[in-house]
Amino acid sequence: MTAELIEGARVLFEDRVQQASVRIEGGVITGIDVARDGAQVIDGRGRLLAPAFVDIHGDAFERQIMPRPGVTVPVETALLETDRQLAANGIATAYHALTLSWEPGLRSVDTGWQVVRGLQRLAPRLTTENRLQLRWETFCPEALPLIVEALDAPQTPSVAFNDHTSAALLHPSVALHDRPFDLVPDYPVTDMSTPAFAQKMEARAKRSQMATGEFVALMSRVWNRRGRVADDIAAVAFLARDRAAPMLSHDDSQIETRDFYRGHGARIAEFPMHERVFLTAREAGDWIVLGAPNAMRGGSHLGSPGAAEMIRRGLCDILASDYFYPAMLGAVVRLLADGVAGLPALWRLVSANPAAAMGLHDRGRIAPGLRADLVLLDWPDAAMPAPLRLWSAGRAGYAALPSGTASAARAPVHQAG
Repeated sequence: MTAELIEGARVLFEDRVQQASVRIEGGVITGIDVARDGAQVIDGRGRLLAPAFVDIHGDAFERQIMPRPGVTVPVETALLETDRQLAANGIATAYHALTLSWEPGLRSVDTGWQVVRGLQRLAPRLTTENRLQLRWETFCPEALPLIVEALDAPQTPSVAFNDHTSAALLHPSVALHDRPFDLVPDYPVTDMSTPAFAQKMEARAKRSQMATGEFVALMSRVWNRRGRVADDIAAVAFLARDRAAPMLSHDDSQIETRDFYRGHGARIAEFPMHERVFLTAREAGDWIVLGAPNAMRGGSHLGSPGAAEMIRRGLCDILASDYFYPAMLGAVVRLLADGVAGLPALWRLVSANPAAAMGLHDRGRIAPGLRADLVLLDWPDAAMPAPLRLWSAGRAGYAALPSGTASAARAPVHQAG
């Protein structure tokens, strides 16, 4: 692999932004401000060179598999398109939040197997590092064989404990962000026979390609599995600990919930739904993840705590793309404009911190010896930035030249310095 030297860009280091040259060779960063020494020179003048994004929870790939409700396309076509979208948005490492649910259709275990097999077949052709987050619905024991196989793969996935079953069956008198720990004996359950509940399930039934009444009946049968859920959680957590797989718990609403999953080894709180969970997670030293769309839009679409406020309070470590890949860059732009923090601190939320939480200590920062996962940005003053080039382990993953631009002549935003 020919060495490359990116010259003239303003480089985003962990604690500062300064003009520097960055040399990459053999997939790694081999020097800062070193001699050209035969390297191919990349003109970075007027651009910002930053660590590529590390996305630990993204489910936008589902829209490639099912671009319209009930309409699916071949999984490999969807995964190839997703890979291109990741690269074009500056994401060099992505954990696809693969929901493994008892629901038929898009989020079924059958679709999960197709995604796992598809990524295996496509691996030599993919531009970025496509990994898996096994987003396991805890009422779905049918997923256990897939989880076992995926945990034995060369690229260790993460495991996210997800209970949308209890959340969907919560009695309407209790707010979602106040729901009790999912496994309490007296969990407040809604009446599944009402027209209001059927209406609530219409969208999920359509996604599962089922009639609403059939879907509600299936949900009722699944709820009867509740007695085995705690044992299944313990079994999956044991497997994950044995393989040193990072573990997350999703949408925690109670301290008891966070304590329960931490006790099983899940040290990442993903999308906490109440301030008390943020506080107990921080006190315990857990990683805290929020959605980048939350930060980019100025609030959560579900009414959860706002990302900007949590970042200001030191209660958010990581921003994930969630359902929109461009949101990782968009969140940084919005938070920077709002004065939440400086650029180096904000960028850690989307690069160094998620890499560390996943145990990927070879990426997420620009320093000699680390993977050459880099993104070169066009960032005109007072305008939305756009990725121009992406390197994934030193490979050219994406390149775009704006119309009418012969060379890099525009400076990045003033705040970047």
